[in-house]
Formats: sequence, C-alpha cells, structure tokens
Amino acid sequence: MASIERRADRPSLPWRARYRDPAGRQRSKSFARKVDAERFLTEIEAAKLAGRYIDPRLGRTRFAVLAERWYTSTAALKPSTRHQYRRLLDDHVMPMFAGAQVAALDRLAVAEWLAALLGRGVSPTRARDAYRVLRLVLEAGIAGGLLAVNPATGVRLPRVGPREGCFLTAAEVDRLAQAIRAPYGVLVHTAAYSGMRAGELAALRVGRLDLLGGRAEVVESSTEVAGKLVSGPTKTYARRTVRLPRSLCEELGAYLAHRPGGRDGLVFTMPTGGPLRQSMVSSRYFKPAVRAAGLDPRLRFHDLRHTCASLLIAQGATVKAVQAQLGHASATLTLDRYGHLFPDELDHLSERLDRARAGVHAEPCGPLVAPR
Repeated sequence: MASIERRADRPSLPWRARYRDPAGRQRSKSFARKVDAERFLTEIEAAKLAGRYIDPRLGRTRFAVLAERWYTSTAALKPSTRHQYRRLLDDHVMPMFAGAQVAALDRLAVAEWLAALLGRGVSPTRARDAYRVLRLVLEAGIAGGLLAVNPATGVRLPRVGPREGCFLTAAEVDRLAQAIRAPYGVLVHTAAYSGMRAGELAALRVGRLDLLGGRAEVVESSTEVAGKLVSGPTKTYARRTVRLPRSLCEELGAYLAHRPGGRDGLVFTMPTGGPLRQSMVSSRYFKPAVRAAGLDPRLRFHDLRHTCASLLIAQGATVKAVQAQLGHASATLTLDRYGHLFPDELDHLSERLDRARAGVHAEPCGPLVAPR
C-alpha cells in the first residue's frame, strides 16, 4: 500500500513516499514538500494501472549504454546499413546524448539537438537520418523497460527539398559512353538501359545474363563498407528479372566474347580485373567523362538509373512496368519519384468528358412519334 511518512533524520527531505512496484518490491523516494510526494505517488499509481511503470533505477541508464546495446542488436542488418548507423551515432548522436540518463530526455531536448545540428551546417537529410537513429535507440529503451514513451516521437523534422534528378537523353547517354575510358562505355549503356543499381551491376555475373532472351537476373549487390567490398542481397532483398534491349544484348555479347572467367565471372571489373569499386570508377572515369561529354557536372552514376526510368516512361511504359524494371518495393515509390515524368492526362480527360456529354444530348430523350 502506498503511503507518505515524515522523517526526522533528513531535514532537507523530510517527506518519504513509499510504494510497491508491479513486482511487489518496496520502493521509496524522499521529497522536500509533502505535495510533491503526493503528486509522485499519484503518478506512480496511474503508471502502474496503465502498464507504463518504469523502474527509476533503469531510467537512470546512460544513453551511451543503451545505444551500444541497440547497435549490437542490429547484427542481422546489411553491413552497409550498420556502417551508416555507426557513423550517425558517433558523429551526431553520441556527442549530445552519450552521458544523459535516458529517462531525463524529453521532446524539447531532441528538438534543441536537431536545431544545433542544422546550425552547424549539417544538411536536413543528414539531420533526419541522425534523428531516425536516435528514435530507434529510444524505441529499444521502451522494449527494454527503460522508458515508457519515446521522447523523439512527434518532434518536427527539417524539411528536405526535392532533388532535381538528371535525366539524360539517348543521345547524351551515347556521348557519355563514348567519352568514358574503354571498356566502361558498355557499363554506361547497361546502367542507362537496364536500370540496375550500381551495386547490382558490380555483383552481376555472366551466368545471370540471358542475351538471347534479352534478360538479366538480379540476385545480389556489392557495396563498399569502410573500404571493403561486401556482397549481399539487393536493396529490397528481392530477386528480379530485368529486360534488356536487343542493341544492348549485342553490345554485351561482343564485350564478353573477349573476357575470361566463364559463367561465374563478373561482367564488370576494374581495369586490373578485380571486383568493381564504384567509388573509384566514379572519381577516376565517370566524372572525367561527364566533363568531357559536356554534360551537367552534377550528374552521378546513379542518375543513369533515373535515366532508364525516364526513357521507359517516354516510350509509354506503365507505372507497374517501371517498378518491375527498377526493382522498387512499391508502385507508390515509383510514382513519388517519377510521377512528374508521366504525361498529364487531365486535358485529354476533359475532352473525353465533353464527348460523353455531347453524346447524351445527341440521343433522343423519348419515343419517336411519326408525323401525321
């Protein structure tokens, strides 16, 4: 039973609130004023009834301890994802919250932290990524019984303006392929006409190509993590088959005819024959070729994937077809990213409505009566 008693041994904190936690253990806390002790017991009893009771000792856990426990629990994630989480933790989250008690964090503290990140020049996108890591850590605190609610929930996030993608025309793709060092012209064409991600191209093996059928099977991806190449599943963990235009199949066939390695060999490699490292290809070959071809200097290798989407849409591909080719998890993602490229049908729809209305007025409204 909860109770309040006066104690003479501590004049500065004379009021002691006693209660039992949900496990039946006796707990107590001292206060300077009786009203504070009464309010505390009311909150404790309400939390117990609502199932939100948190052991005060657990709430005093340092954020750094909780964060490391959470990070350990992410071992099943892709190495690239874990590496990104680690960097966000070390660079942006830990410097602010490492020594804080998790129960002492509130929404205002999270909002102040976000404002400080932006004030230091951290981009809105990076700040939102760091916030997501903080929220995941605190969610783990709820699961571990250290917190009753997540103080990061409901915090207003900085807005991220849409990034205008660079979409090349077919002629510009050819210019870029001619400007890049041989034999990477075929890599440019494959990226632009298949829509495969850079990591998927780096992991593509000869045996996954069906050049007669005009198909490539995408089953894995290769990523650089802290300077090391790591192979694993695709971004969405799904296998897919992409269609290849006949002209690209012919180009790939001529390219592979002079390469050793057999069916298990990689389609694209570094000049010395090792696995393709996208960072090196981009800095040493792709960016110089962009400049040599007179293209937008902001162009990234990933924009060749966007180019594939724009070329498909220009040729009348549906949303579902673009989704399947690019391997998006949902058609909604495809529409969000490329919806502005689809033709606007509103003008045509209004014309169809006019024709429908005209058709109604053209039809007779009642039975025909022959004149006498």
